Amino acid sequence: MKKVRNYAVIDVSMKIYEGQIIALVGESGCGKTTLGKIIAGIIKPSEGRVLWLGKDIWKLSKKEFKQFRPLIQIVHQDPYASLNPARTVYQILAPVVKKYKNPRSKRELREIVIQYLEYVGLTPPSYFLNKYPHHLSGGMRQRLSIARAIIPSPKFIVADEPVSMIDMSLRLSVLKLMERLNKELGIGFIYISHDVATARYFAGKALLALMYLGRIVEKGPMDVVLRNPLHPYLRAILSASPIPDPKFAGKKRRIELKSAEVSTDILLRGCPFSHRCPFAVKKCFEENPPFRDFGNGHMVACHLADELPEWVPPWREG
Repeated sequence: MKKVRNYAVIDVSMKIYEGQIIALVGESGCGKTTLGKIIAGIIKPSEGRVLWLGKDIWKLSKKEFKQFRPLIQIVHQDPYASLNPARTVYQILAPVVKKYKNPRSKRELREIVIQYLEYVGLTPPSYFLNKYPHHLSGGMRQRLSIARAIIPSPKFIVADEPVSMIDMSLRLSVLKLMERLNKELGIGFIYISHDVATARYFAGKALLALMYLGRIVEKGPMDVVLRNPLHPYLRAILSASPIPDPKFAGKKRRIELKSAEVSTDILLRGCPFSHRCPFAVKKCFEENPPFRDFGNGHMVACHLADELPEWVPPWREG
């Protein structure tokens, strides 16, 4: 019996520039987190390369990798699982400060920890120093995770659904904190999410990359792509998104998708979305569509992108 190999990420190629924000959007299980861990150097890809300043990170010498490693940090989805529950806030941050900031005394070490707590909004810091993670709310724990991530002075952070486990009322403040890190410290971000709304708020006019079953199927500047979504998958996502303005909510036209099992054969040969696409034709099941440029950096991997019926997002109607 022939062994079939499944891939979490297939033929993904992207360039990330200093200080850039990329929103990586897609449903659960599409490979977003795996791609983020590959970018961060946590998972070694079975094929392909990850280049940092032109050098393959998996071919770096020990000395070079030691210099590279702190420059890319990751903020996990579940802040409680990523923090040691047996350590206080001070005990969580102090070892990282010792390693990367070289404090000359215990007093200076404490002062630096306090500075980072203040920077991420955990104030007054003296109140939080001896608290354990279970004493903190989800938003506070995520702020602590962000504080730990920025201590090594990273150039880039992989933010893996950083607000999905935080109360709705607190999400905005965490997104604003990350936006501040980008503007003030020049830290670039891969913002991983299944929520287009938070991605749109945080990434603004940055790059949007839409992922489906391990492949990037549409990408481009956020405002360009959302103003004129061309891939059927993105149209379906946007049609299902809630519209808070009652003036537009009644005009919402939901795109219904097929429910079907996907075979490994389709993933390797045809369009990964063909089994659910309401517009799919024979070619979609047989050939993987290449990226096509629709102007202003808007790239779409769909055979029918320029043949689909016109679809206007509900908030653009009127």
